Amino acid sequence: MSFISIIFVLIIAFIAGMESVLDSFELHQPIVACSLIGIATGHIIPCVILGGTLQMIALGWANVGAAMAPDAALASVASAIILVQSHDWAKNPNVSLSEITTIIGMAVALATAGLALTMIVRTLTVFIAHQADAAARHSSFFGVQLWHLVGLALQGLRVAIPAGILLSVAPSVVQKGLEAIPAWLTGGLSVSGGMIVAVGYAMVINMMATREAWPFFILGLALAPIMQLTLLSLGLIGVALTIIYMSVMLTAEKSSGSGGGGNGDQLGTILDNY
Repeated sequence: MSFISIIFVLIIAFIAGMESVLDSFELHQPIVACSLIGIATGHIIPCVILGGTLQMIALGWANVGAAMAPDAALASVASAIILVQSHDWAKNPNVSLSEITTIIGMAVALATAGLALTMIVRTLTVFIAHQADAAARHSSFFGVQLWHLVGLALQGLRVAIPAGILLSVAPSVVQKGLEAIPAWLTGGLSVSGGMIVAVGYAMVINMMATREAWPFFILGLALAPIMQLTLLSLGLIGVALTIIYMSVMLTAEKSSGSGGGGNGDQLGTILDNY
């Protein structure tokens, strides 16, 4: 990897770490972060595949109350770097599914371990918040802004420093390390990777599932195995479903006579009327 690529990867890692708390542009999401690293390193296609696969798992990662979700930013950046460093691009420009599965298993483990770094940074930000309060008491707008930027920079370093450590390891060492993984562990990572995807979808459905949404879930499950459907046909199906759904909403509002009222579950209202 060239020096320019390393600089770009570190910048992407730093931004992804900040975005994990900002949530402004979603640059910490796997599909975005892995793709950016793929562009920076010149291996965009395998990194997009990696990011898309990891994104399916990260859909189920969310902070619920005091429970912290795994670190999606660290998982995205670390897995993309490991993929670029471990594969022998000169011999084989294509990445196998087993390689991606193994790397995703390692990424999930790194994401869970990244919670420790998150706890350290959040503990440090308590001190930073007190310093910002002190600056506010002295009417120092510059001081408040400075301490906020310091806290934000710590979030960026939380991902950039591990990324720098991974980049400092020679690609040959990373390749030998992955090759040294026993077959039983690789198989276990493959199974766990598939289970984690299913759990991620289940968590998303558990949060979104209502009587109004279940028909769309069922329809998507029925259409998913049909390989002949193109993106255009899926888009047209989505437009048609949107028109049907809006018609159902208008019918429910007219039948209930509530105008714009109701509980928001229009299909549920119709089922209750029957």
